[in-house]
Amino acid sequence: MQTLPVELLPFIVEFQPLFSKSVWENAQALLTGAILAIGKRTVTACLRITGNSDDPHFQNYHRVLNRAQWSALALSQVLLKLLVKTFAPSGPLLFGIDDTIERRRGEKISAKGIYRDPVRSSKSHFVKASGLRWLSCMLLVNIPWAATIWALPFLTVLCPSERYYQTRGREPQKLTDRAWQII
Repeated sequence: MQTLPVELLPFIVEFQPLFSKSVWENAQALLTGAILAIGKRTVTACLRITGNSDDPHFQNYHRVLNRAQWSALALSQVLLKLLVKTFAPSGPLLFGIDDTIERRRGEKISAKGIYRDPVRSSKSHFVKASGLRWLSCMLLVNIPWAATIWALPFLTVLCPSERYYQTRGREPQKLTDRAWQII
């Protein structure tokens, strides 16, 4: 394992207690890659930027996300604390919530639904998109050197479709109810 950049070390070690020792080796490479990667932050992009793209056991990095046991809620709490400490150490905290559609296909994706695409739709033209709906919570911070407010996401939760709830005999959950759960 390569040594981590000194500048990233204080941030990355905050996440170590949330992973088992065997998973932590691969998780820290993915965390470093997610911070440094430009564009899409896929596992492959994270491995490429950290110099691990030729690792013969690259599938172990994918297993961090699809097999290893860790708590996304606990990770988001640590991330929020780091964001507050770094970008908003004093003053009131302002949060934003936004939904997005991840276009997905396949029979095994049971939580997908058909939603109004807010980017391609207008008042007079309605466009539908099939996929997963995600609700993101972001810390809104004023960045003086950028002269703007940035939305820094720290928690994203899946909002299953009505059909998903109906097949499980449950009452569908509204997007606003899910937002209250996040808050």
